[in-house]
Amino acid sequence: MTRVLVVEDDPQLVRALVINMQARKYGVDAAPDGATALRIAAARQPDVVMLDLGLPDMDGVDVIKDLRGWTRVPIVVLSARQASDEKVVALDAGADDYVTKPFSMDELMARLRAAVRRTEDSPLAPETTVVETDEFVIDLRAKKAARSGHDVRLTPTEWHLLEILVTNPGRLVTQKYLLQEVWGVSQSSKTNYLRVYMAQLRRKLEADPSHPRYLITEPGMGYRFEG
Repeated sequence: MTRVLVVEDDPQLVRALVINMQARKYGVDAAPDGATALRIAAARQPDVVMLDLGLPDMDGVDVIKDLRGWTRVPIVVLSARQASDEKVVALDAGADDYVTKPFSMDELMARLRAAVRRTEDSPLAPETTVVETDEFVIDLRAKKAARSGHDVRLTPTEWHLLEILVTNPGRLVTQKYLLQEVWGVSQSSKTNYLRVYMAQLRRKLEADPSHPRYLITEPGMGYRFEG
């Protein structure tokens, strides 16, 4: 059974989430604050964390940072904060997805399924296990990246996005396909996810992120990895 840790101080929302997840055969633990969440996460080892940023005892971003100190568990932020800079702060801290309140339960469940799917290892052909460029090396099987001899830390979502691109070298991968595979959604209005994550990947891997050599945008269509 997939276990989900819900970190939320609104009891009505917690009840709704627990009912919907249990109906879909997920195991659910709930925490009303950050300190409790960190204790439960350490004890129960959840498969996914759903996290509100506005907690009574600490900021949700600090919870993300604490979790990222020892686990790669997917973290889906649930927040009323809509400013793009706040979303970027949460993503940079290590969150994998960001759902703005209010949200539809169907969309949230799709995001949850996508988060679970990203943790499942898919077999890779031997020739696609290691990808080398002049700037960086990606070991897909070991899930490690290095640039100029130094390890580069990537979130699970960044890994999934990068894996799709580098295992299709030279091919255009459409926005719709990436949204469906990585986030479980295909709406064209969600392309801001791709822009944010591609910017993060370029910042971590490219020598000149504003003029990328390897992670190329095809305007209005998708992205391409040029090895």
